[in-house]
Amino acid sequence: MSHTRVNKAAPQTPHQDLHSEEGALRGEHPGRSRHPLIKVADLAWLEFEKHDLDQAEVFARDFGFAIAARTEDELWLRGTFAGSPCMVIRRGRASRFIGPAFRAAERADLDRLARATGSTVRDIGVPGGGQSVALLDPSGLPVRVVHCAEQLPALPEQEPLILNFGTDHRRTNATQRPPREPSRIQRLGHVVLETRVFARTLDWYLDTLGMIVSDFLFLDGQRGRGPTMAFVRCDQGSVAVDHHTLALHLGPGTGYVHSAYQVTDLDAIGAGGEYLTERGYQRSWGIGRHIQGSQLFDYWRDPDHFMLEHFADGDLFSCDLEPGWAPMSASGLAQWGPPVTRDFLGASPSPAKLREVMTALRGDNELDPARLLGLMKAMSS
Repeated sequence: MSHTRVNKAAPQTPHQDLHSEEGALRGEHPGRSRHPLIKVADLAWLEFEKHDLDQAEVFARDFGFAIAARTEDELWLRGTFAGSPCMVIRRGRASRFIGPAFRAAERADLDRLARATGSTVRDIGVPGGGQSVALLDPSGLPVRVVHCAEQLPALPEQEPLILNFGTDHRRTNATQRPPREPSRIQRLGHVVLETRVFARTLDWYLDTLGMIVSDFLFLDGQRGRGPTMAFVRCDQGSVAVDHHTLALHLGPGTGYVHSAYQVTDLDAIGAGGEYLTERGYQRSWGIGRHIQGSQLFDYWRDPDHFMLEHFADGDLFSCDLEPGWAPMSASGLAQWGPPVTRDFLGASPSPAKLREVMTALRGDNELDPARLLGLMKAMSS
């Protein structure tokens, strides 16, 4: 499966020019809505339930979160940047992902959204206070749009190391000794979700929340059936924002795949990873550099087997960049790094995974045998 265009001026690589300059073919998805209800400004936080909040707090501190608030039944996690919390974990009977919360650009957007969807603006118990509108996306996943009354103040940063480059010597008579400590989280970057109704779910986020697509991925030989993955960003006009705040992909499951949290630099990723290893946590995949989004990445599993990512140095796009199109493949996930793992791909067979596939194939959704075979081929190519 080819990932390249012919380029006689430079050696071919499997990862060259994957952000297509030509973009969509005639009649393909434009990657944005003409008349969205609102335009969210960012991803605010993620909501989980877990049965053991003490264990969740230990992992959170080891991974690099700060604690914004803690009660007997709620744990709010934050990064060092000023703004909203990154995550809320509520006590529950089982550990599960509830859904994402997106930040409204202004308070009036909540009223506009509530009127258009028949919802209600309600107060929420976020630290500092706030209000939200509760929605359901076409996958059935709860989605909040929130407006916070107060921002959390900034916390001390993990300073980037001073680097020497060739003849540009910025550090002399001093050694490099990155501290062996947690990679201090700065902010929530993005969440990746799986859905059996990809096209409907994608259009909902574009039409309802005003998000726009940075990159589409399609299955080999099936481009005419439309994309099967989209990296989606917020639309803040000329202000450049993260390449993706949300990523959606077609699959037999529904819901959370992983979430990503920005840290200072590569040394913070590496030293923080050693800290996690010494405490017995499981690395899922890394360290490497992605293609779509370009982030340096390192993926970990928490004690409840949720996947979380440390990242740094991601791409920033303004609203005028059109979507790129590329084939979906496992080899196209990174420019460099160790081979992608079966754990990261979710490719390890299990009775639960087989039941999920069979349920999806029998249901009224976009996953049919041809799509399933195409996904399996992509994940082994």
